[in-house]
Amino acid sequence: MEKSWARAAGRGTAGLAAGALTAVAESIYVVAGTLALVLPPARPGVYRGARALAEVERRRLARWFGAENGDDYTGDRALRYLVPRSVTGMVGLGVFLLIVYGAASAAIMLGQVVTGGRVGGGDEPADWYDSITILLFGLLLAFLAVQGLIGVAKLDLLLAGRFFGPSKQEQLRRRVSELAISRAEVVEAVNDERRRIERDLHDGVQQRLVALGMLLGRARRAEDTERAAELVRQAHEESQQALRDLREVTWRVYPTALDDGGLHPALEAVAENAGLPVHLDFQLTERPSLALETVAYFVVSEAVTNAMKHASATRIDVSVHRTGTMLIVRISDDGTGGARPGGGLSGLARRVAAADGEFTVDSPVGGPTTITAELPCG
Repeated sequence: MEKSWARAAGRGTAGLAAGALTAVAESIYVVAGTLALVLPPARPGVYRGARALAEVERRRLARWFGAENGDDYTGDRALRYLVPRSVTGMVGLGVFLLIVYGAASAAIMLGQVVTGGRVGGGDEPADWYDSITILLFGLLLAFLAVQGLIGVAKLDLLLAGRFFGPSKQEQLRRRVSELAISRAEVVEAVNDERRRIERDLHDGVQQRLVALGMLLGRARRAEDTERAAELVRQAHEESQQALRDLREVTWRVYPTALDDGGLHPALEAVAENAGLPVHLDFQLTERPSLALETVAYFVVSEAVTNAMKHASATRIDVSVHRTGTMLIVRISDDGTGGARPGGGLSGLARRVAAADGEFTVDSPVGGPTTITAELPCG
């Protein structure tokens, strides 16, 4: 903890020192470039130079402060950024110069105290309280210097976020693009769901009905009464199983428990019908919208099914809670891990994305696997 804090402080100080040096060149460029804007032919070159300097600052902040900012800004915007940035950098340079001056002065005064001389010169010996005064005054100046560097760093990051971020038009364009992608994902999720339903009906219910028809046909042709009765009994069992399969298919299409009691009883039914222990931690005090409940239900249902079929899990933990404006659904199992966001999980990812949510899968080889869906509900 202490090492990481010291490393972060060292990196931040180095970044501020680099910014103080670049501020000198930026100040000169801002003055010269502003004057050159009077000449229309010089404007493209001025803007290109401003963007080059702004890119230096953007990379500096990314390297030393870990600040990721966009690069989709114009040269005019870069020049407008350099104006306050050069002032901020010069303030940082001033703070560094004061630190150097203060450190040199403290070293000289400390030497005078140690040798018994008068602080600040003179022939009179040092008083007993001189060393205490120097220490307190030095600590005060050091505190002010640190606060000055922190203020410069925060202002640096604030300016970068203000000028390097996308414009309102760019934000609108990105949002339209995200909505178009989300719409395509919704269509693909619906198609995946239709294919899954068709596969379940073909491989499950249809096969049961074919077997049922064959049993009834054999019963009609049977001459032995006992044999016919046995075939009818088998046909009855097959019809019951076909009904159970059909109920399971319709439940996976849309669980009616969501309409009757909401998400909690629907998830309890998933836990009860699972073939292994499922621990449900449900902490919602208010019902979210039906659309969010549906997404959350299918995330849990599909994740539990995948854990039972592919992960060799012995226990599954399901957590549903709200953090701020986000509905957090998390499913963890103690299986073999190695799951990838493909197959059935890709359908869940599209379903979550369609609700403006985030879907993550953490499944190292050997386990455990944790699937998380964050859905906006505010």
